[in-house]
Order: sequence, then C-alpha cells, then structure tokens
Amino acid sequence: MLYGNYSFSCTFEDDAILPEYKGSTFRGAFGHALKRVACALKRQNCKDCLLRTQCVYALIFEQSIRHDKTDKKPLIASPPHPYVIEPAMDTQNHYRKGDHFDFTLILFGKVNEYLPYFIYAIDQMGKIGIGKKIDKKRTSFTLEKVLADGILVYAKKEGKINKGAFTKGLTLDRPSRHELANTIDLALITPLRIKYENRLEADLPFHVLTRAMLRRVASLQQYYGDGEPDLDYQGIVERAKKINTKDTSVQWFDWKRYSNRQDQTMFMGGMTGEVTYAGDLTEFIPLLQFCEKVHLGKQTTFGLGRIKVTNIGLD
Repeated sequence: MLYGNYSFSCTFEDDAILPEYKGSTFRGAFGHALKRVACALKRQNCKDCLLRTQCVYALIFEQSIRHDKTDKKPLIASPPHPYVIEPAMDTQNHYRKGDHFDFTLILFGKVNEYLPYFIYAIDQMGKIGIGKKIDKKRTSFTLEKVLADGILVYAKKEGKINKGAFTKGLTLDRPSRHELANTIDLALITPLRIKYENRLEADLPFHVLTRAMLRRVASLQQYYGDGEPDLDYQGIVERAKKINTKDTSVQWFDWKRYSNRQDQTMFMGGMTGEVTYAGDLTEFIPLLQFCEKVHLGKQTTFGLGRIKVTNIGLD
C-alpha cells in the first residue's frame, strides 16, 4: 500500500482561538476547502453527481458512493477514508499573529497522486480561515511549506510544488529475529475508540486491541493496497487471548466537538494512557508497527487512535 506522510507548516495572519484538540477543526475546514477547489458542480449532491468517480473530493470524503469490484468479499464492507489528519500534540487554545503551527496529512493508496490538490486546498483553507470567529471572522493563515520525511514538497517562497517520489510502500512485514518479545509497552497518544460486542470499550485487553488492528490492516490493504492479507484471523485472535495485561493506566477521556453536518455538539470519548502486555508477543509486532503509522479504531480521520510502541522487551 502506498503511504504518504506530509508535514504542513503554517503561520497565523491574525490572533486565533482553537480547541484543545484540533483534529476535528482541521478536518472540517479541509473538507470545505477541498470541495471549493475540486468540485465542478458546487450545488450538486455527491451521490447524484455524474462526475463523482473522477472527483477528488468524493474520493476522499464520500467513500460510501464507491463501487469497488473485488473477487473476494472484504472483511470490512465499508471502505475506510484514505487519509488521517494529525494535529500538533499540544493543548494551546490562543495564538498570536505570527505564531507558527504544524499538522500532518497522511494519505493511503492512489490518493497520493492528488497531493497538489490537497496542498492547494490547504492553501485556500488558510484564506477561508479556521477556529472560533474573532470580530465576526475566522482566523486566516499562510501555508509556508510542506515536507515529506524531510524532503521539501512545496515552499511558499518558491510558489511551486516539487516533483518527486514522496510515498513509501507500507506492508505487514514478518517480525525479524531481533524483534522477539514477551513484553510490550504501548502508549495511547490520542483517544482510542474501539467497539467490541457493539459497545465502546473503556479498557483494552490484548485480544480487543488485536481485533481492531486486524480490521484496520485488512480494510486499508483491501481498498488501497494489494488486497486483504491472507492471515489466520481466528487463530491470531485466539493466541491474543493468551496475552496478559501486566500493567495499565488506561482511562476514558471525553472531549466534545461541534458537527456542522448534524448541527449539534457531539461527545467523542476514547481511551488514553499506557498499557504493558506480557506473553508471546512476537507475531503481533508487525500489526502494531503498521497501526502506529495509520492510527486505529474510530474517527481516525480526526487523528484519533494514534498509538506508539514505547518499548519491546525480552526477559
């Protein structure tokens, strides 16, 4: 699966007020700007639009209208969105004119080919403005530069998007010999929302984590990679049940956001904290390493479900 990780560096043109968790704000503003840039029929409903199969906005935000033809019935029937927005990990609310802020856009599969659209959309997003209105208008910002793993993709002073191979192949690799492990420390960096038996979980047994990882890997590879991996799903889950939780500080964290589509405030809680697992963990390392890069659980487009393996141990 093609994987692109793009860092956007911006500067506020005025004072700004943003929520502590900015992923939802950026996602909403990005969608609005991309539709303005890419949509040929501004007032047409995407589901009824004859151009939907060729439209970058529909490809990114209207996944339910896609009709993929595959020989194998996918583990996940509804395609995941091919992007994740990672806001900066700070809780700053107030910014001054001239302050800098960064965020990351992660793209999966062939949508990486549309990167110039996304850069232009975010440039226009700066002109539209983001955050809470001050003196009846949202705060504008300037997109200064875009980097892909340290390589310059775009700079305002140059006024052009550079050409190059900015993507990598993301695969589910087999663990190497030095990755043998019987303890793993895992940090839940942003709220993790996982449903198990049709309810949101407030704790994280390893088999619940593993089920979520398998769903994420299978769905992304099915729709944006070389097809659903040929894995022993049932066997992996059964072996995951034998992994013990050695230590945990996982707790439920509630945050709220305003949905323009639904015109209401929504609570979007999830698990945060750290957890240590013990057992025969070697075969699960590739799943963890894959999901570190693509996020996990629900609302990943906001940047939720960001995890990090902080230690792999062999007693």
